[in-house]
Amino acid sequence: MSRPGLSAATTASVLCDALPFITRFAGTVVVVKYGGNAMETSGDGGSPGVGPGAAAGADAPAGPGALAGFAEDMVLLRAVGILPVIVHGGGPQIGELMARLGKVAEFRDGLRVTDAETLDIARMVLVGKVNRDIVGTINVHGPLAVGLSGEDAGLITAAPIGGGLGFVGGVVSVDPTILRQLLAERLIPVIATIGSDGAGQAYNINADTVAGAIAESLGAEKLVFLTDVEGIRTDAGDPSSLKSRLSPFELDDLVSTGAVAHGMVPKAAACAHAVRNGVSAAHVIDGREPHAVLVELLSSDGVGTMVAGP
Repeated sequence: MSRPGLSAATTASVLCDALPFITRFAGTVVVVKYGGNAMETSGDGGSPGVGPGAAAGADAPAGPGALAGFAEDMVLLRAVGILPVIVHGGGPQIGELMARLGKVAEFRDGLRVTDAETLDIARMVLVGKVNRDIVGTINVHGPLAVGLSGEDAGLITAAPIGGGLGFVGGVVSVDPTILRQLLAERLIPVIATIGSDGAGQAYNINADTVAGAIAESLGAEKLVFLTDVEGIRTDAGDPSSLKSRLSPFELDDLVSTGAVAHGMVPKAAACAHAVRNGVSAAHVIDGREPHAVLVELLSSDGVGTMVAGP
């Protein structure tokens, strides 16, 4: 049955148009960064925390049924033989729980200072709340998604990034063994961005950075970031400056000149690094658009910016 407003013939035409892309990408890995802002609009920023005042480039804000629509996209990708891997943040939810507990968030250079108590809150929210919500919504469609964090099976080895930020970490290495096992079973891994060092100390890690590192470790075909603008602009305030395609070198230039700034910077860095290290293409797309992932990957009418080699 076609969706309301679409004739059966139109639905069939859309499916036929998608067929070449489905054939091309079947059996390949697509890593999707899905931010905490995509689930709710309250809170104080990204994960481990882009502080108040973050500009364009933040995670896509939620709309009605946003998570359910995202889950449908992931299930459809899996149904046509593409292997989605989801990496998620949860900054707004962390900020909300901190406020409820009477704990005041502190930010330095846009990142949340994470002491031991804040780290416990982040782990509870990311692993126990956001991860479960995404997994549960996908699994409405069948036993497809498996939730895990970077602490599981040595997935992400982390180290502190310093700067007085406490337990905010960077990615030292990724061991994708557990992910490859899940993908071999045609399951959808859903990853919370907590990593740990060799002594078992946990760290909260920027989800954009983790998504890029996961994509590289899996040799992903695609790395997709859902954000709150149409893509990457040469002028953040001018929608007409949207670039449909950039090379990693062009993207570096935009960052160095300040044309790409604030919440878009870690996404840009992850895109450029991933493409230089084996990922075929990275995409920054407007997650507010219904089924944006499907439109970007399975049609010739892209909705954002693709970063790829020359």
